[in-house]
Amino acid sequence: MQVEKFYYDNRIVKNFAYATIVWGVVGMLAGLYVALQLVFPSLNVTQYGTFGRLRPLHTNAVIFAFVGNGIFMGVYYSLQRLLKARMYSDLLSKIHFWGWQLIIVAAAITLPLGLTNGAEYAELIWPIDVAITIIWVVFGWNMFATIIKRREKHLYVAIWFYIATFVTVAVLHIVRSIELPYSWLESYTWYAGVQDALVQWWYGHNAVAFFLTTPYLGLMYYFMPKAANRPVYSYRLSIIHFWSLIFLYIWAGPHHLLYTALPNWAQSLGIVFSIMLIFPSWGGMINGLLTLRGAWDRVRDDVVLKFMVVAVTAYGMATFEGPMLSLKNVSAIAHYTDWIVAHVHVGALGWNGMLTFGIIYWLIPRIFNTPLYSKKLAANHFWLGTLGIIFYAVPLYWAGFTQSSMWKEFTESGQLKYAFLETVTYMKPFYAMRSLGGTLYLIGACLMVYNIYKTSKAGKLVPDEAAEAAPMIVNEPKAKGEHWHRWIERKPTQMMIMALVVILIGGVIEIIPTFLVKSNVPTISSVKPYTPLELQGRDLYVREGCYTCHSQMIRPFRSETERYGEYSKAGEFVYDHPFQWGSKRTGPDLARSG
Repeated sequence: MQVEKFYYDNRIVKNFAYATIVWGVVGMLAGLYVALQLVFPSLNVTQYGTFGRLRPLHTNAVIFAFVGNGIFMGVYYSLQRLLKARMYSDLLSKIHFWGWQLIIVAAAITLPLGLTNGAEYAELIWPIDVAITIIWVVFGWNMFATIIKRREKHLYVAIWFYIATFVTVAVLHIVRSIELPYSWLESYTWYAGVQDALVQWWYGHNAVAFFLTTPYLGLMYYFMPKAANRPVYSYRLSIIHFWSLIFLYIWAGPHHLLYTALPNWAQSLGIVFSIMLIFPSWGGMINGLLTLRGAWDRVRDDVVLKFMVVAVTAYGMATFEGPMLSLKNVSAIAHYTDWIVAHVHVGALGWNGMLTFGIIYWLIPRIFNTPLYSKKLAANHFWLGTLGIIFYAVPLYWAGFTQSSMWKEFTESGQLKYAFLETVTYMKPFYAMRSLGGTLYLIGACLMVYNIYKTSKAGKLVPDEAAEAAPMIVNEPKAKGEHWHRWIERKPTQMMIMALVVILIGGVIEIIPTFLVKSNVPTISSVKPYTPLELQGRDLYVREGCYTCHSQMIRPFRSETERYGEYSKAGEFVYDHPFQWGSKRTGPDLARSG
């Protein structure tokens, strides 16, 4: 049989790995600084360094700079080897890399300047949104062209997740980014009020699902078996995991809006599908952990496996907690509190962070053809990171329960027992402990920077790694008794179309009726368009990131109506572009203020 020789491109992998490390430290530093601002308010210096402007900088740096570059690092390494083909175009790879870094720099400049859309995880201004679209298309073009020229007939499970990620993120970004520009830098969202809230959390929840979860599941399915030198536990379980996860995830966004002005039918849909999500999520966790069967003795000594085990465990914890938080009685306690912050960071620090670190420690020595400089430093990083997560999350869970209890408590005479300011000052020790956890996590990351620097200096990059494989047989007949899913694995175009259809079903059923059925947003005659002065004040509210600390949504609870006034109704928000309901009450609700 003819064997073809070719070369894997390791330069692009190295570039994304270095970017992951650098932006990871930057994002964590920003996170530590905003955490300290809650303990020491005097750190809110100048208009460019306030919590409201820096908190979006932190979230965008961690999501799109640290995790984003980590995704591309892992995809570019694994995709070439799974397909037995070099990336389709070195030029497209370079455009992708430098374009993504320029987007990150643009975000780092504009957010502190107060140039923002005012929507969580979608704060970036419209020119940057356009740039993201272009660079995402470049990434997809390079990926699919590589798949087409592959030498391996079947697409491995990791590639299924990469395809679903590309397709779904494209849909989410385009739908969320439909805006009405009023200057070269600024715009208003096309959606308003309740519709904007639904689109935002359809996007926000699924940005977590398809940017922080599905690509990392693909990386788990490649790098964990490689690190453990074991095959994936169950092929059939991976099929069920993949298709059920991408179908169910897209429906779950409304669980972020329970007890709000969102129509009850949409809230109920979000609850039902969120609860069902635990099954495919835990199916993936079980498949990951059982891949280590027969290799658990190595976990004690192999630091890469340590990182990966903690990552998959954190994924399991976060995906158990998510469905639990979608229950109305639990959401009534947790929403707007620091419980949600703890939940998010178990996923971000545990799942994304620890898996990224494990991959870096496994990958860098291989592309530099040298052993890791110090296993001891890597082990210290592991323990600092693990302790950091514990010291971060546990105080915030405690803080969340405490906040909710204090907000809801009444005296014997029927009055609210605590003023809101009392709950704020009571939180300071918890916030200080959270900052300690963040510091430990950051110190661990700095140890990794040094370790990787010394490793790369000791070795030499293999920019073009030689490989060989037989060409793919295009018209090979179907094997007798072959599993039905193997046909889809041979057809990347059909897989992409099927993934697109699966994720569109939930989005279409949830979003379109909210726009078409007028009864979803009953008219309130007293609600009028904003005056120019009111609009200017609202623009100021958005620019300063006030939604990061305040809500504008009074839920129909006695404790909230007593404290803030009459509960909020859908018709009140018909002129709100964007909606500003918020998701955290570091400060009080402002729906009836001004």
